[in-house]
Amino acid sequence: MGAVRDTSNLYAQTCFQSVFKRIIYEMKKLIVLCVVTGLLAMLLAACGGSSSVNSSSSGNSSSPIVHLGASNFDQSSITIQKGQSLTLTDDTAAVHILANGSWVNGAPQPKQEPGAPTVNNVQFNGNDSHTVGPFNTPGTYHLYCTVHPGMNLTVIVE
Repeated sequence: MGAVRDTSNLYAQTCFQSVFKRIIYEMKKLIVLCVVTGLLAMLLAACGGSSSVNSSSSGNSSSPIVHLGASNFDQSSITIQKGQSLTLTDDTAAVHILANGSWVNGAPQPKQEPGAPTVNNVQFNGNDSHTVGPFNTPGTYHLYCTVHPGMNLTVIVE
């Protein structure tokens, strides 16, 4: 009878060790997953890059202002001087995402025009402002909202 108990205890210990090892293995996998996710998040944040767009809670008084409505620019074009920046102000709660290019016949046409400051998916979350520029090269440039078809702005730099 004593031999049966020893075998039973040995079996219980083996089962416990097996379960314990499995738990440790799963915890290690979870820790590695968390570390990898954290590193990826930091890498993505670091690779955000730079652009020619600045956030601003209040418009820069020296730069012309264009207001954004719910689904359009309040004006379709603006003329500015070489070297000026342009403040874009969202006066509504509407979300806008601006980029270089324009809507043509109902289709978005992204285009980085030579001499234009880079505007790469700049998001307005409503009632906020961003400054684009400076526009250092005379010419005609186009910005559009990727969310609202037909929402185009022409910037003429003299």
